[in-house]
Amino acid sequence: MSSITRILCATTLVAAIWAPASAQQPVEQRMKVQFKDVNRRLLEMAKDRPADRYNFKLKPEMRSFGEVIVHVASGNVYAAKFGRGEKVRWDELDPKNYANKAAIVALMEKSIMDATATMNSLPPESFTKNIEPWLDVMEHSAEHYGLLVAYYRANGMVPPESRPKK
Repeated sequence: MSSITRILCATTLVAAIWAPASAQQPVEQRMKVQFKDVNRRLLEMAKDRPADRYNFKLKPEMRSFGEVIVHVASGNVYAAKFGRGEKVRWDELDPKNYANKAAIVALMEKSIMDATATMNSLPPESFTKNIEPWLDVMEHSAEHYGLLVAYYRANGMVPPESRPKK
């Protein structure tokens, strides 16, 4: 099977699986659900991770756990400002301004609340006109969620989402 054929088959399969669900839920609702879910997972990690492991890096040239959380919060700040039509840069937040776990968790909580409030204030049609900023931020957050899972595993820890549910 050629690579083009495989791509077409995979795309058709995804569309067939996703189409019934998408017909039941408007785009803005799916976006809100996904945004909430990825941020819930990241915030849970931020709260769960011991403070003495916030400086852990997989490699010296990588961001520390805490710096990754600040970086993800930067994405949320970007989304909120973009959604409000404000001038924005992705890298507005400097991890050096958040010295400890408490400051980083508070930042993450605020960034989620602000971005969620902005998202909820937008008219539904805005999600069909320009969905890219929200998709970019969610994809970015999901990528870093995966990275932070590796940080947990490298420290012999089980990420909160992978733990048995009580």
